[in-house]
Amino acid sequence: MDLKSIHTELIKNEAKRLGFLSCGISKSDFLEEEAPRLEHWLNKNMHGEMQYMENHFDKRLDPTKLVEDSKSVVSLLLNYFPSKEPQDETAPKISKYAYGTDYHFVIKEKLKRLLEFIYEEIGEVSGRAFVDSAPVLDKAWAAKSGLGWVGKNSNLITKDAGSFYFIAELIIDLPLNYDNPTTDHCGTCTACIDACPTKAIVDPYVVDGSKCISYFTIELKNELPSNMKGSFDNWMFGCDICQDVCPWNRFSKAHSEPLFNPNEKLLSMSKSEWEEITEELFQEIFKKSAVKRTKFSGLTRNINFLKK
Repeated sequence: MDLKSIHTELIKNEAKRLGFLSCGISKSDFLEEEAPRLEHWLNKNMHGEMQYMENHFDKRLDPTKLVEDSKSVVSLLLNYFPSKEPQDETAPKISKYAYGTDYHFVIKEKLKRLLEFIYEEIGEVSGRAFVDSAPVLDKAWAAKSGLGWVGKNSNLITKDAGSFYFIAELIIDLPLNYDNPTTDHCGTCTACIDACPTKAIVDPYVVDGSKCISYFTIELKNELPSNMKGSFDNWMFGCDICQDVCPWNRFSKAHSEPLFNPNEKLLSMSKSEWEEITEELFQEIFKKSAVKRTKFSGLTRNINFLKK
């Protein structure tokens, strides 16, 4: 076995040991196909008030601008599909990814350990870890490295695990064996397009971010637009509709990461308890959660907006 193959196997085995669902590797190259798509999406203002999406256009498409002389993009998936759901089905809803500890903390720690492993086992390797907080097109890299295909709802989908997972990557200056992209298995299905209450999936594979319930409930800092009243399907933070209806998610299995388990109170809160939530309870339930991003004021704004 040559050195590249040995290094590739070492990294993939360690990723598995650290609890990642899967690991794929692609060549650190300019994302030629993504460039016109991203430009079109931004020109159409589909990012709404997410101004940060306009920044670092070149870096989003060229990983060598993030890690000089990088040779490989190591893409990793981490499952977050929960084993338990909130008991009151009439209560305002939270996206599954935000049930437990903020994924940034959990994944960064795992990536740090993976990088340390590479240094120890392989030697002097220059690289950086990324979790959704830098100008990296996570889904494009994951698809390029064969971990799944980008579906009509613009989420990465895999045949054996659906789409309820986080994507992260290491960009390193180590040459490795590269994986091949997989094929698209959405077929003629339009379940996600048909189910979206705000019609955010404007074309197959194109989501207008500024129409998405997740955008309104998390990213939008101002008042919620009155014309959207009644179309949030009871979501107070994020939205999982286009994933919940996806046929491939019938293969989702519960995660095994204790830090993603929700606070028991989150599971037992009734509709009326959410409507009367205090800042103290908010801080307790969402102590280390991604929900903190919307702050107490943002969450109560969303809950009030859901009231008839």
